[in-house]
Amino acid sequence: MNKLQEFFHAHDLTSTRAREFLSYLGPGILVTVGFIDPGNWASNMAAGADYGYTLLWMVTLSTIMLILLQHNAAHLGIVTGDCLSEAATRYLPRPLSRFILGTAILAAAATVMAELLGGAIALQMLFNLPLTVGAVLLALFCLYLLWSNSYDKLEKIIVAFVSLIGLSFLAELALVRVDWGASLQSWVTPSFPSGSLLVVASVLGAVVMPHNLFLHSEVIQSRQWNLEDETVIARQLRFEFLDTLVSMGIGWAINSAMIIIAAVVFYTHHLQVTDLKQAVDMLRPILGNYAALLFAVALLLSGIASTTTACMAAGSIFAGLCAEPYDIEDRHSRVGVLLVLALALVSIFLLQDPFQGLIYSQMALSLQLPWTIGIQYYLTSSSRVMGKFANSTRSKICLGLIGIFVIVLNLLLLAEILF
Repeated sequence: MNKLQEFFHAHDLTSTRAREFLSYLGPGILVTVGFIDPGNWASNMAAGADYGYTLLWMVTLSTIMLILLQHNAAHLGIVTGDCLSEAATRYLPRPLSRFILGTAILAAAATVMAELLGGAIALQMLFNLPLTVGAVLLALFCLYLLWSNSYDKLEKIIVAFVSLIGLSFLAELALVRVDWGASLQSWVTPSFPSGSLLVVASVLGAVVMPHNLFLHSEVIQSRQWNLEDETVIARQLRFEFLDTLVSMGIGWAINSAMIIIAAVVFYTHHLQVTDLKQAVDMLRPILGNYAALLFAVALLLSGIASTTTACMAAGSIFAGLCAEPYDIEDRHSRVGVLLVLALALVSIFLLQDPFQGLIYSQMALSLQLPWTIGIQYYLTSSSRVMGKFANSTRSKICLGLIGIFVIVLNLLLLAEILF
């Protein structure tokens, strides 16, 4: 083979691999929409408005942690063919698995509450609908999406929503003057301003979300493979890691943009944000009507997409309690979806302060997270479960450090709340 033939052969091979990867891209995007949900918007707006650029480092750290955790959860799904919930039911003592999966369902309900509430706030901004009416309408629309669409269609819809949300924030960034030097420094320099621990914990809970770990281990199985062929499994793991890396990178950029916009628009003008609707009212005179409209539309898309994926996660967790995979045609998956929607709507009807409800919902996710990380660490480190694909020593150390960090942060947060 001459050099010209070698060049074209290498080019064809690269193009084939690129097309193969692009066809694989999708599960990570479904997970990404979960950490650009309305709960994130509230946490990021609070972080930027109250502390400027200084908490950007938490988005960076949380995203690194997220990449490792999501890859590890997908690792379980690819190697075993079970989602995290099914594996917990199969390999853990029944009382322990029931307890942890029960708290995971409650965390998913807290997530759905935040997502419905954020979408309802967007409907109130756009059409002046009452929050409770908007939340019910969004819940019904998301049920329609889940009941009437196959996974492939849902994936395409949600990828489109994430793209539109990302473009909205790019447009908003173009309208503000950002101190990129301060941003770059804050992305890599840890800082705990006085009174910021609640916001730091809510940013962590908003990025590293328990239900997304369950969801990723489930939806990764939409890419069919031969469980008996170790070469195929190894290839799936490589593609999955790239999918996770690209998708989480998109999420990092969007979350960072939220904090930067809040820092420029609110912090520099000494404006305190206490709800998302107020944020739009403040954006309008500073950035104009189009910026406020983009904000509201992106928030609505975020609420729809993230509610849909959180309901899928809840259905997966509940089905896993019965040692079954997620299938919206199956009654166990449907019960899980309906249960979290019902709990979320009841919470919204009882809420006194919607914005604080959004922030505290993210804090609740942070409190549940150590349990999910713990069972994931155990399952993916077990050779009985994973065979030769069990976690390496390096992976165990990384996951262990993440678990310790989350536990210490939660203990500090509880101490601040109680004392």
